[in-house]
Amino acid sequence: MPDLSDEDAKLVTLARAARARTRAAEGAAVRDSDGRTYAACTVQLDTVLLSALQLAVAMAVSSGVKGIEAAAVVTDAGPEAVDVEVVRYFGGAALPVVVADGNGEVRDVVNT
Repeated sequence: MPDLSDEDAKLVTLARAARARTRAAEGAAVRDSDGRTYAACTVQLDTVLLSALQLAVAMAVSSGVKGIEAAAVVTDAGPEAVDVEVVRYFGGAALPVVVADGNGEVRDVVNT
Protein backbone atom coordinates (compact mmCIF):
# COMPACT_ATOMS: atom_id res chain seq x y z
CA MET A 1 0.00 0.00 0.00
CA PRO A 2 1.14 3.56 -0.55
CA ASP A 3 3.07 5.51 2.04
CA LEU A 4 1.02 8.37 3.45
CA SER A 5 2.18 11.85 4.24
CA ASP A 6 2.02 12.82 7.91
CA GLU A 7 -1.06 14.94 7.16
CA ASP A 8 -2.90 12.07 5.45
CA ALA A 9 -1.93 9.68 8.25
CA LYS A 10 -3.46 12.19 10.67
CA LEU A 11 -6.73 11.98 8.72
CA VAL A 12 -6.75 8.20 9.14
CA THR A 13 -6.13 8.57 12.88
CA LEU A 14 -8.98 11.08 13.21
CA ALA A 15 -11.32 8.85 11.21
CA ARG A 16 -10.46 5.84 13.37
CA ALA A 17 -11.14 7.83 16.54
CA ALA A 18 -14.49 9.11 15.25
CA ARG A 19 -15.54 5.57 14.40
CA ALA A 20 -14.34 4.12 17.72
CA ARG A 21 -16.13 6.72 19.86
CA THR A 22 -19.55 5.55 18.70
CA ARG A 23 -18.78 2.09 17.30
CA ALA A 24 -20.16 3.30 13.98
CA ALA A 25 -19.83 1.46 10.68
CA GLU A 26 -17.51 4.16 9.30
CA GLY A 27 -15.37 7.04 10.43
CA ALA A 28 -14.13 9.78 8.13
CA ALA A 29 -12.03 12.90 8.24
CA VAL A 30 -11.43 15.68 5.74
CA ARG A 31 -8.78 18.40 5.51
CA ASP A 32 -9.84 21.75 4.13
CA SER A 33 -7.81 24.06 1.95
CA ASP A 34 -6.62 25.93 5.06
CA GLY A 35 -5.32 22.74 6.72
CA ARG A 36 -8.14 22.39 9.28
CA THR A 37 -9.62 18.95 9.84
CA TYR A 38 -13.13 17.69 10.46
CA ALA A 39 -14.00 14.18 11.64
CA ALA A 40 -17.33 12.37 11.74
CA CYS A 41 -18.93 8.95 11.90
CA THR A 42 -21.85 7.33 10.14
CA VAL A 43 -25.27 8.56 11.29
CA GLN A 44 -28.06 6.05 10.94
CA LEU A 45 -31.44 7.01 12.36
CA ASP A 46 -34.93 5.98 11.35
CA THR A 47 -35.26 8.97 9.02
CA VAL A 48 -31.65 10.02 8.37
CA LEU A 49 -28.74 8.10 6.89
CA LEU A 50 -25.46 9.91 6.33
CA SER A 51 -22.15 8.30 5.56
CA ALA A 52 -19.23 9.41 7.67
CA LEU A 53 -17.70 11.11 4.63
CA GLN A 54 -20.91 13.02 3.85
CA LEU A 55 -21.11 14.26 7.43
CA ALA A 56 -17.43 15.26 7.60
CA VAL A 57 -17.81 17.29 4.38
CA ALA A 58 -21.04 18.84 5.73
CA MET A 59 -19.22 19.87 8.90
CA ALA A 60 -16.49 21.51 6.84
CA VAL A 61 -18.99 23.31 4.62
CA SER A 62 -20.98 24.52 7.63
CA SER A 63 -17.75 25.99 9.00
CA GLY A 64 -17.38 28.11 5.87
CA VAL A 65 -14.49 26.38 4.14
CA LYS A 66 -13.84 27.12 0.49
CA GLY A 67 -12.39 23.77 -0.50
CA ILE A 68 -11.23 20.31 0.54
CA GLU A 69 -7.82 18.92 -0.26
CA ALA A 70 -7.96 15.35 1.10
CA ALA A 71 -10.09 12.84 2.98
CA ALA A 72 -9.88 9.48 4.72
CA VAL A 73 -12.49 6.82 5.46
CA VAL A 74 -12.09 3.96 7.94
CA THR A 75 -14.45 1.08 7.22
CA ASP A 76 -14.64 -2.68 7.22
CA ALA A 77 -16.19 -2.52 3.75
CA GLY A 78 -13.91 -2.59 0.74
CA PRO A 79 -12.72 0.52 -1.10
CA GLU A 80 -15.35 -0.03 -3.79
CA ALA A 81 -18.07 0.58 -1.17
CA VAL A 82 -16.84 4.10 -0.36
CA ASP A 83 -18.81 6.77 -2.23
CA VAL A 84 -16.48 9.72 -2.85
CA GLU A 85 -19.03 11.76 -4.80
CA VAL A 86 -19.52 14.30 -1.99
CA VAL A 87 -15.78 15.04 -1.96
CA ARG A 88 -15.71 15.31 -5.76
CA TYR A 89 -18.72 17.64 -5.76
CA PHE A 90 -17.31 19.99 -3.15
CA GLY A 91 -13.56 19.60 -3.65
CA GLY A 92 -13.17 18.80 -7.33
CA ALA A 93 -11.46 16.11 -9.33
CA ALA A 94 -8.27 14.20 -8.48
CA LEU A 95 -8.47 14.62 -4.69
CA PRO A 96 -7.15 11.67 -2.68
CA VAL A 97 -9.49 9.72 -0.41
CA VAL A 98 -7.57 7.24 1.72
CA VAL A 99 -9.55 4.09 2.55
CA ALA A 100 -8.32 2.18 5.60
CA ASP A 101 -9.54 -0.70 7.74
CA GLY A 102 -10.34 -0.50 11.44
CA ASN A 103 -6.67 -1.00 12.34
CA GLY A 104 -5.66 1.97 10.21
CA GLU A 105 -4.08 -0.20 7.51
CA VAL A 106 -4.43 1.57 4.17
CA ARG A 107 -6.34 -0.52 1.64
CA ASP A 108 -6.40 1.97 -1.20
CA VAL A 109 -6.23 5.63 -2.15
CA VAL A 110 -9.17 6.51 -4.37
CA ASN A 111 -9.04 9.73 -6.37
CA THR A 112 -12.20 11.71 -6.94
